[in-house]
Amino acid sequence: MSPTSPLPESDMPSTQSVSLRTKIIYGLGSGNDMWGNWFYVSFVWLFFNQYLGVSPSLISTALSLRLLWDAITDPVFGWWSDNTRTRFGRRRPFILVGSILSGLFLPVLFMVEVGASDTQYFWWMLITSIVFMAFVSCFNMPYNSLGAELSPDYAERNSIYKYKGSIQKVMEVASFGAGAFVTALNWEGATASDIPQVVGNIFSTGFAWTTSLLGNLFTFNFAAAWAALETPFGLQTGDGTEEINIVLSARVYTSMLGAVMICIGFILFFGLKERYYETVNKNQARTKIIASIWGALRCRPFRVQLSMGLAYSLGLSMVGTLGFYTTVYFVSGGNRTEGNLFNLKMGIVGMLFGFIGPMIWGLLASKFDKKRVILIIQFFGIAVFIATWWLYTPEIKMLQVLATGFIALTQAGFWMMYGSIGADVIDYDELESGVRREGAFSACGSYIMKIGMILGTFITGVALERTGFDAELGGDQPDSAIFWIRFLLAAVPIAGLVVSLFFIVRFPLTADKMREIRTQLEDRRGTV
Repeated sequence: MSPTSPLPESDMPSTQSVSLRTKIIYGLGSGNDMWGNWFYVSFVWLFFNQYLGVSPSLISTALSLRLLWDAITDPVFGWWSDNTRTRFGRRRPFILVGSILSGLFLPVLFMVEVGASDTQYFWWMLITSIVFMAFVSCFNMPYNSLGAELSPDYAERNSIYKYKGSIQKVMEVASFGAGAFVTALNWEGATASDIPQVVGNIFSTGFAWTTSLLGNLFTFNFAAAWAALETPFGLQTGDGTEEINIVLSARVYTSMLGAVMICIGFILFFGLKERYYETVNKNQARTKIIASIWGALRCRPFRVQLSMGLAYSLGLSMVGTLGFYTTVYFVSGGNRTEGNLFNLKMGIVGMLFGFIGPMIWGLLASKFDKKRVILIIQFFGIAVFIATWWLYTPEIKMLQVLATGFIALTQAGFWMMYGSIGADVIDYDELESGVRREGAFSACGSYIMKIGMILGTFITGVALERTGFDAELGGDQPDSAIFWIRFLLAAVPIAGLVVSLFFIVRFPLTADKMREIRTQLEDRRGTV
């Protein structure tokens, strides 16, 4: 059998498949994962820079400094959950508590007053985000660890992360839609007493719009569906000069998002089981934190995977922010209301492309080895980012929507396959070490991804200032500033993808190798 060929079903050790219900429930947790880790990183630019005028370098510094705290909380919660033994398992108690605390604290991040100094805003961003990220780590490390425990099957893991990837793209609309919601014309001059009426109006028009869109899609009236994207969820654009009470609207939006996070935590707690707990984990000896983390980092396939993911996340970490600034200040000429509405349109299309992406890549993964599928995804991604130079244009504004769709297609595929090979790496380590330490792997993996994302965020803030961008100038930005923002939007992701390719070709765990590993593990400790 070729090392790049998938295993025929008849050659795979038999296993009980993971139910559709379990895959969907686990996928719902991707909302808490994403809103906890990445919502603030993108929304902070709109809230603190574009509306409150905080320097981009201060924002990027605050985001970068909290990474030092993550270096403590991620390993602690990963190790802690690895060594926890309760009648509810070792992951689910942390998932529930972390969801509740994260959901309650999310609105606190934006409880500031207009008119404070940049220094006051900086310390608020830093302190509140540090507290928030501790709660997120409490949820995220056990949640990601649990994903690697849902099935021992090489192919079934693709299916688990396929559903997770598709559901995550649906959840992503909440991040893309945040700007449009908080800057909606409904909030112009609004006060706290107006909240029920404003929210009611937004949801009423949004429901009517969604019903109409789905009706057009089901009747294959794609022209009408495309036209509906001009006013997503019925939200209207102004001329960008409106006085929007963004502090109030942001608190309302994050309060609603926090409530959803809490609900998801309860669904995960009661809806998932820990497959390995009774057979492998319950009687496994506890380990010390340093030994656990160091043991994970000594695993060679894991180091290759981390290097691949770091290059990818560092390269693409600037896409959200630079793409947003390109939309607002180049395509929309500085009209922030229109730009935020376009960002929502792009989020909807990104959701649709990202939703079908794991299905497409999952089909390829059933025919080819995982490494080959990732290579195909990366080459497709390079082509997409080259095309962004022409797809972001004020002449045909809707072309940028397609750019976001194709980017979402590649991202969904990469992270789906990245999660699937991560579960294989943990099996390899169990064979080598005799213990399962998913929490340690999740902590190291999460932290490396955050390094890439936060470094990219820091570079973004510095780069924005170096380009000559000035939020006070609105749509009158220097031509050189717009050029460099557009150039970086294309060039930086391509560089990250090229470096990532270098490590992908060196990943050693093929389908044949994983078949051998699973057989040896089950001979040693039985099936799960």
